[in-house]
Amino acid sequence: MPAYRPQEIEKKWQAHWQQHHTFRADNNSDKPKYYVLDMFPYPSGAGLHVGHPLGYIASDIVSRYQRLQGRNVLHPMGFDSFGLPAEQYAIQTGQHPAVTTEKNIETYIRQLQQLGFSYDWEREVRTSDPSYYKWTQWIFLKLFNSWYNLDTNQAEPISALVAKFAESGSAGIRAAGEDEERHDFSAGQWQMMSEKQKLAAILPYRLAYQQDTFVNWCAALGTVLSNDEVKDGLSERGGYPVERRLMPQWNLRITAYADRLLKGLDTLDWPDAVKEMQRNWIGKSIGAEVTFPVQGHDSLGVKVYTTRVDTIYGATFLVLAPEHELVDTITTPEQRTAVDEYIAATKRRSERDRMADVKTVSGVFTGAYAANPVDGTPVPIWLADYVLAGYGTGAVMAVPSGDQRDYLFAKHFDLPIPAISDAQQDLDKQADPTKEGRYINSGIVNGLGYKEATATLITFLEEKGLGKGKVNFRLRDAIFGRQRYWGEPIPIYYKDGTAYGVAEADLPLVLPEIDEYKPTETGEPPLGRAKDWKYKGQYEFELSTMPGWAGSSWYYLRYMDPHNADRFVGEDVEKYWGQVDLYMGGAEHATGHLLYSRFWYLFLKDLGLVTANEPFQKLINQGMILGRSNFVYRLNTTWSTSKTDGSPITYSSPSGIKHPTIFVTKSLYEALSEALDEGSEAANSRVEKGIRQIEAALDSKHPGYESKVASYSLGLADSFTPLHVDVSYTDNDVLDIAAFKNWREEYADAEFILEENGSYVCGTEVEKMSKSKYNVVNPDVLIDKYGADALRLYEMFLGPLEQYKPWNTNGISGVATFLKKFWRLFHPEDGALAVTDEAASPAELKTLHRVIQKVAQDIEKFSFNTSVSTFMIAVNELTALGTHKRAILEPLVILLSPFAPHLAEELWQELGHEDSISFAAYPEFREEYLVEANVTYPVAINGKVREQRQFAATATAAEIEAAILESDFLTRFAEGKTPKKVVVVPGRMVNVVV
Repeated sequence: MPAYRPQEIEKKWQAHWQQHHTFRADNNSDKPKYYVLDMFPYPSGAGLHVGHPLGYIASDIVSRYQRLQGRNVLHPMGFDSFGLPAEQYAIQTGQHPAVTTEKNIETYIRQLQQLGFSYDWEREVRTSDPSYYKWTQWIFLKLFNSWYNLDTNQAEPISALVAKFAESGSAGIRAAGEDEERHDFSAGQWQMMSEKQKLAAILPYRLAYQQDTFVNWCAALGTVLSNDEVKDGLSERGGYPVERRLMPQWNLRITAYADRLLKGLDTLDWPDAVKEMQRNWIGKSIGAEVTFPVQGHDSLGVKVYTTRVDTIYGATFLVLAPEHELVDTITTPEQRTAVDEYIAATKRRSERDRMADVKTVSGVFTGAYAANPVDGTPVPIWLADYVLAGYGTGAVMAVPSGDQRDYLFAKHFDLPIPAISDAQQDLDKQADPTKEGRYINSGIVNGLGYKEATATLITFLEEKGLGKGKVNFRLRDAIFGRQRYWGEPIPIYYKDGTAYGVAEADLPLVLPEIDEYKPTETGEPPLGRAKDWKYKGQYEFELSTMPGWAGSSWYYLRYMDPHNADRFVGEDVEKYWGQVDLYMGGAEHATGHLLYSRFWYLFLKDLGLVTANEPFQKLINQGMILGRSNFVYRLNTTWSTSKTDGSPITYSSPSGIKHPTIFVTKSLYEALSEALDEGSEAANSRVEKGIRQIEAALDSKHPGYESKVASYSLGLADSFTPLHVDVSYTDNDVLDIAAFKNWREEYADAEFILEENGSYVCGTEVEKMSKSKYNVVNPDVLIDKYGADALRLYEMFLGPLEQYKPWNTNGISGVATFLKKFWRLFHPEDGALAVTDEAASPAELKTLHRVIQKVAQDIEKFSFNTSVSTFMIAVNELTALGTHKRAILEPLVILLSPFAPHLAEELWQELGHEDSISFAAYPEFREEYLVEANVTYPVAINGKVREQRQFAATATAAEIEAAILESDFLTRFAEGKTPKKVVVVPGRMVNVVV
């Protein structure tokens, strides 16, 4: 097979790797380990497009390179296979989600394998496999049976808490969570409690607990949605209305780990942007918690958290979240209708929408007043949707002179904006949050500076019992329940209304079969349809399932030991692999998966089940490959039809005449859509001519009728409508008109006004690759045409890994040509193998060792695009040198193997090697081969270069000076002047001063 046929070669080596388990990782190796991980995909029905493999290709290059460096590499793949899309499809079709998921996974595996990734497929995991989610449920039970001890700063078993209760009651126990949710009791009172009372007392301490929580409820989908799944008050999937609703939910107490999650970021080699997103999401702040007593309600107070207690005298109103627990109690009868209407409107907006909308000012007065705790001044209590119940206390001390959002609110509702500092400026235009100057209009802190005022006010509030200094976090506990079917069952059952954990020996709690995958007629989650599904035959199970992020929060650990039936990961195996050395995935997971994974890992660390400090040491966010969309340009027309004999017609489509849609080619669209250039008149004429021809053709098809384009306009912005066209129907932006007309029924009779050469040229735009934009490129098509190695190289060649890059299928042919040239170094003119054992020349060795050095540096820096360029330059140089020598080509094949593994394996075998090239060693770099024998020096007189001269690279400055003075250089250029000195900059230049 002398000619390079990538499709044959690639199928051969993919089968070889699979048969021989080439990439199997060893849990008991003496080699140093290297763990490379891709964020595993959700297997959608659409399969992969060319944007998806970008990170996979990069991580595979690193994996193959690390093997060449003698490391034991773990590079696994699996599937995040629970999720809402499969469930929605099941609701529509009645097909079990497991069937759909299995089919989609088969497609993904086929596509991933044909790209030549060096995955250890024996370690594949699927989050929907009961043998996997058994351990997800097991970790949940560990959370359920743990509490967070603030004295030891770690999670501990509930049994340790119970022992403290039995010994000394609740006194002195410092646990993560809200103290207000717990009640005090003595050891004697504990002993007197019933089992149910004890469990109720323990519940507010658990790391997995139930609580009434405000959630995004989508009635049409019958489930709670995360903020990420809601946009503009509608579900991202389906566009159904979503409202905020108070519901009993399972939560995980991630807030217990807030400070550790924050500090741990400093130890990670992650992109700064991702770390900053997590820091902001965790949101540590130092301030004070203050209570404003509600007038007319002796026992009620509005609790606020503020980082600017120094501004409390400037608090002219309070703002509560519409969901705040006090709203119903304090709202006056006069304001009840307005308040109820505002709350109803707020329910239709997600938290994310409310946080993001900084332009709209809305609110409603409750009719109630609180007393400012420092001076008793009445403070009106308002509601506004920019305050969220789930953040802080759900109430804001509004100081309009110091906060712009409060300022806009006060201006909108004509509320007072008093100055509180002599340094504040322009309060008639905007808020001024300065901490400079001295306080005015501020009672006991008048004349003080920021630090003195803050300390004075906190002391005053603590003495009065109306406040205290406090560290706060923006991070909220994670809502864990979903009212869906296709997810991990939560291993909880209920006895007399109290939650109990399923015994670990009874795991996994497997999803039961049900008749439909939608909520019951009484509003219960889909699991409410399960018949006779009870624990021990008598206790009702929890009907919610876990969220999608549950299984993905620990999957990297299961890859280490996926077939262990007795432990979620073997103890020695976990110690060997430790943490992930390189994690590749999208930045969009910064405040979701990446944060939850760190939380679960820290929890498992507290239990002594893992050994590192963080799960992922290095993270790289690959950039997005943007699609190159194509557009056709529809001329916006109105048709009319009449009978040629003049008799009237009263119906719009006589004798089945179908008026065609007219599309205008790109050059005419550009000339006419704005009517700004000089060519628009000629273009107008061409379009007019094209319209007449289309009319004539239609008339010839329908004798007795005459059809005319009754109205259209050229030279106006709305003359044309650009429409996306499937890029598979274009080649170098030229439309395949026949394929286009067969694409959709409404285009079957389309007519086209073409370029002068008779083609229809489409417009282009670079935008996100998406099915809705018809710019998705299927890798299967490109692999069939060019081969997987060409696709791998091209994706790397597009640009720096972490940047966004536009896709252009036209460019892949250049990479395919490079691979053919590489092949011909071994097979000149596509003939027989022609590798010789001749000694390599200095020029050939220089080219080789430049590649050895550059590729290693590039891979270590994850700069893969420059490696591809280096290969191309090297092949051109070696082709010009007529190189066919083993001493050069054999190490060159090893260097290329991480990038184009199929081609490299084939050539490696042809060179006489029996083992896979994966077991080869990375070539040794020798710097002496890059040292130049001679150096060319610019030689100047008084700084002006006169000529170039070569000297030996080893020549000293004295030797160079002597050679210049002994030559005819001065005779030719010094005009008889005597040199004062000769300056030699080694390796750079010579300057003669005269």
